Amino acid sequence: MTNKDIKYVLAHDLGTSGSKAAIVSTHGKVMDFEFKETPLHLLPGGGAEQKPEDWWDAISTTSKRLIDKNIVPVEDIVAVCISTQWSGTVAVDKDGNPLTNAIIWMDTRGAPHVKKLCGGLIEISGYGITNIMRWMGKTGGAPGLSGKDPIAHILYIKNELPDIYEKTYKFLEVVDYIDLKLSGKFASSYCNITLHWLTDNRDLSNVFYHPSLVKKTKIDLNKLPELMPPSVVLGNILPEVADEMGLQKDVKVVMGAPDLHAAAIGSGAVRDYETHICIGTSSWVICHVPFKKTDIFHMIASIPSAIPDRYLTACEQETAGACLTFLRDNVLYHKDELLLEEKVPDVYKIFDRIVENVPAGSNKLMFTPWLYGERCPVEDHTVRASIMNISLSTTRAEIIRAIFEGVAFNSRWVLKYLEKFVNGRTLNPINMVGGGSSSDIWCQIYADILNRTIRQVKDPIQANSRGAAFIAAQALGYITFQDIPKYMEYKNTYEPNKENRKIYDELFKEFVKIYENNQKMYKRLNK
Repeated sequence: MTNKDIKYVLAHDLGTSGSKAAIVSTHGKVMDFEFKETPLHLLPGGGAEQKPEDWWDAISTTSKRLIDKNIVPVEDIVAVCISTQWSGTVAVDKDGNPLTNAIIWMDTRGAPHVKKLCGGLIEISGYGITNIMRWMGKTGGAPGLSGKDPIAHILYIKNELPDIYEKTYKFLEVVDYIDLKLSGKFASSYCNITLHWLTDNRDLSNVFYHPSLVKKTKIDLNKLPELMPPSVVLGNILPEVADEMGLQKDVKVVMGAPDLHAAAIGSGAVRDYETHICIGTSSWVICHVPFKKTDIFHMIASIPSAIPDRYLTACEQETAGACLTFLRDNVLYHKDELLLEEKVPDVYKIFDRIVENVPAGSNKLMFTPWLYGERCPVEDHTVRASIMNISLSTTRAEIIRAIFEGVAFNSRWVLKYLEKFVNGRTLNPINMVGGGSSSDIWCQIYADILNRTIRQVKDPIQANSRGAAFIAAQALGYITFQDIPKYMEYKNTYEPNKENRKIYDELFKEFVKIYENNQKMYKRLNK
């Protein structure tokens, strides 16, 4: 293939902390990227919001910066495709204008309304038997009792912000809102809409809003977006947006996908049972599977993938890289100090160097990474993080390593139930992506704690952008999803260190017991 034949995608990765624009070839090579932060607003009572205007400003600004670099001929950029944080809700009017701040995946204010919707006289894991059967049979899951799903956001708005509810034309997922800004189309895909828990996805060729579920929630059906298959072309980019970003007006807008789905593609683990772990602000363990199934007790379900006619497992832990950010901002440094780069040049690299010199097990110091509750393998929004087994001899270095290990222990807890979910298969090797997987020592810790081979994907922080680019490339006919593994590159491969098996097996058992022994206390303290 000559340089003239190579085409590119403007791929966006909009997370909680900010938005990243990347120019990626249709074969997944990341040419360059730009990033801009977006503010997060935490409110009393479990509120977590962001301003859609801040998202769009970050997307527009980073796009223009990147395109102005002239990295590739602008006429060779053939598509734009978006990956975003999932489980967020934007209420918009008929002109697509936000009526209030977006409610994001961390928000729990809708929990009482979900409990009222899903509870019953006889309950399993907090769900009435009749209600759980109603949802699981059609959607493969049910509204999370933590109140963090879009269905909970909409119920919160309907019951507590009725004026906003009445004015709302459509409730949109984050990715669907950005697609609207790019294309002018009010739409969602079979995978984007899943966490509304209103769609029957038993047949991936015909996913639809199920009348009985919509009726049960008392949400107006006409306030929900039109459904389309994943990875479809929505049309040309709006002319004014093309001008704003510096793109050609014939650039195609391809239906975007949530970060979880995009990373599953960008990790290269696209065939059945190939597994990846992403360490971002949150984390997940995911593999594609050829069947629909649900484990309600451990919050694992197979849900529609961004690959048409495929399912993937959804196993999310709430805080991962966020634990290191918490350590940096709330414990070791004041946020103002972080603005002085000469004082703190690269905190995370410093953490890596410190952790490398601490023995496995951190002298039996243990950290539980539940800073904002947990989703999988237990859904419990009251559980909280802890550092256990501190003594007068405990060092800062041991505390930092224990945080690295605690996040990995939680992933091992998830993996245990995911392997049961896939009928006892050993999921090995595992591809690692996300910002946290840039850390060589963290990849080795994961290999040791999980007792699995870890493949560190090259440019792991670009997994979402790469996934979005692959989605666009497939939609426009440049590749197929089956081609993706041959385009993947790995920075390194990590094998488990047998010498660390005993200590990590011992500590993992205690890690699980910390939750089992203290869950009632967390509920009392954090109602």
